[in-house]
Amino acid sequence: MTAMQTEQFQAVTSFAVADTFGIDAPKGFSVKGYADPHHVSIPTRNDTYVFRKDKLREALAFLECPLNTGLYISGHKGTGKTSLITEVCARLNWPVQQITCTSRTEMTDLVGYHAMMSTTPGAPPEMQFQYGPLALAMKEGHVLVLNEIDMMEPAELTGLNDILEGRPLVIAQNAGEVIYPHPGFRIVATANSMGNGDDTGQYAGIAMQNMAAMDRYRFMTVDYPSKEVEADILAKVAPELGEAIHDAMIDVANEVREVFKGEQTLSVDTEFGTEKVAMSEPLSTRKMVLWAQLAVQFRSSINADGERNALSYALQMAHLRRLNDHECEAILQLCNAIFPEWHD
Repeated sequence: MTAMQTEQFQAVTSFAVADTFGIDAPKGFSVKGYADPHHVSIPTRNDTYVFRKDKLREALAFLECPLNTGLYISGHKGTGKTSLITEVCARLNWPVQQITCTSRTEMTDLVGYHAMMSTTPGAPPEMQFQYGPLALAMKEGHVLVLNEIDMMEPAELTGLNDILEGRPLVIAQNAGEVIYPHPGFRIVATANSMGNGDDTGQYAGIAMQNMAAMDRYRFMTVDYPSKEVEADILAKVAPELGEAIHDAMIDVANEVREVFKGEQTLSVDTEFGTEKVAMSEPLSTRKMVLWAQLAVQFRSSINADGERNALSYALQMAHLRRLNDHECEAILQLCNAIFPEWHD
């Protein structure tokens, strides 16, 4: 660790957990974060975000003391894996470097590469080394978030093994530059699997990961929020709809999620009888927020004609228009059964 890195990490402050994250926590319980709130890589804060206490506890423990591990967060799409970390970092002023992995992502994408670049606007371009998100995070003490890490080739990910154990990064292509890990450097991975591949068939392209690489992570699973948490979120973003509507929306979403996960079946009435329907997409919390906000936005203009329900219209825009006919009809029939009053 260089003297400058030590000086940078000393520019920290303490954040009271209860006040910072809006949860019940012991008085005086605080965590470290950066004092400067103006760094360009600090995630944008969503003030309507509601933290789940058990997940927050694990995330804060990792950021406070990683113990030479990375944090591997697994869960279905739309459960809030990435937002958990970015919302924590937004409140702790902790800069984040993000990359979404694919089967073509290589270590060079993380480390960096040479490119023709101008040092000032209008100047002739020169060959320079461009640091990748891993190198930047290690140099400056950021959190590196590797989204969809289980889409990446296992052989490429083994290049992180030494880094996770606290060893320096040696950049051979940049004259052997050595980057020692800044004390604020962390690695967080998100995935739809636990690194063991996907046996559900829901997530194409997931690769079984190297056992030695997985041995260097601590693991967290994230599911969809509880009804109480989602009710708090909807109350913040669309209080005009009222508690009864919020509860009905959440009941619909939870039914769809159970079908998506294969834990429940849903039937739709057709002209040929009753058919079982599988769900290709869950109703994520992000979609729930959009559904509620659109319902408020179009409430007056749609209800005025007496023909359409603003909730139905908003659901079409937020979610249904990308599904097949059977899925749409099943969800609309579900809404008819759950909502006190509903017409399409």
